[in-house]
Amino acid sequence: MTVTKEEILRALSGVGLPGGGDLVSRDLIRALTVEGGLVRFVIEAESPEAARALGPVPAAAEAAVKRLAGVETVQVVMTAHGPAAKPAAPPTLKIGQHPTPQQGGPQKVSGVDRIIAVASGKGGVGKSTVSSNLAVALARQGRKVGLLDADIYGPSQPRMMGVSKRPASPDGKIIEPLQAHGVTMMSIGLMLKEDEAVIWRGPMIMGALQQLLGQVAWGKLDILIIDLPPGTGDIQLSLAQRTQLTGALVVSTPQDVALLDARKALDMFSKLKVPVLGLIENMSTFCCPNCGHETQIFGHGGVKAEAAKLGLPFLGELPLALSVRMAGDAGTPIAATDAPEAEAYARLARGLIAGGMA
Repeated sequence: MTVTKEEILRALSGVGLPGGGDLVSRDLIRALTVEGGLVRFVIEAESPEAARALGPVPAAAEAAVKRLAGVETVQVVMTAHGPAAKPAAPPTLKIGQHPTPQQGGPQKVSGVDRIIAVASGKGGVGKSTVSSNLAVALARQGRKVGLLDADIYGPSQPRMMGVSKRPASPDGKIIEPLQAHGVTMMSIGLMLKEDEAVIWRGPMIMGALQQLLGQVAWGKLDILIIDLPPGTGDIQLSLAQRTQLTGALVVSTPQDVALLDARKALDMFSKLKVPVLGLIENMSTFCCPNCGHETQIFGHGGVKAEAAKLGLPFLGELPLALSVRMAGDAGTPIAATDAPEAEAYARLARGLIAGGMA
């Protein structure tokens, strides 16, 4: 039986790269051909320096493909785009400025059909993990998806999505977003050094959000997921007042303390007249990887009960799993893999699509 290109790409997606991501999510595979048991492909790095930094990756890629049934010979070639490039000058675009006036109330984002904000009343409930995995799960369902990391003070999506390249801005006005795992994504973290703090007052934050929404070349998207910071502050207020939102998803753990803050987020969206599309219970159960015993560390069912009390849709439970954390830290969201834990996010994506929300 001849191996398929899809099987080969799946195997190559398991070959991690220095700095996060993998050969497929970083779009490095070119000229993939299959002739009986012979598989050929090219790994195309961005520059000779980048090719040298890949080190043992070609050998690892060859070994991964050779393990597939039906593969007899693997030929891998490493190339680079061109000669060693001079260090790129940073774009003249300045991120973080006072917002410009906007007339006529909330506006659409050009080319984007639906915009869903993912929110939480407090930090630490896994909102960013839900955002990245939901974006990838929707992309795997065939949707054209964008992901905007709107947590200006604590951007985490570059690490979770396995991207670190600085976005280009050829004209100093339009920002070209990056691609990862089938998702178009942008974060202010890509414009800063990894450990550089954002020390801005409210107007600068609101101006940055306006730029990330209006000056990024998002292209045609079915849905844009916006990963909000925790709480009920400037970003949430600015987004609701300036952008036409399809609605919001509120993420909480089942514990009472988290639900107290989730209620505040729900109240905020009610006052801002943003529809709440549903509640998600994250870290619902923990399954011990050694013995298989299930434990409800943060309680269980609290978010579902709250949704029923408020008459809001309950969109599902997501597990607390070590593999989910490790995948996010490695730059490949669990939803981009075929691991069992990915099914919970796929189910969430299917539910949003079936409900006409995505």
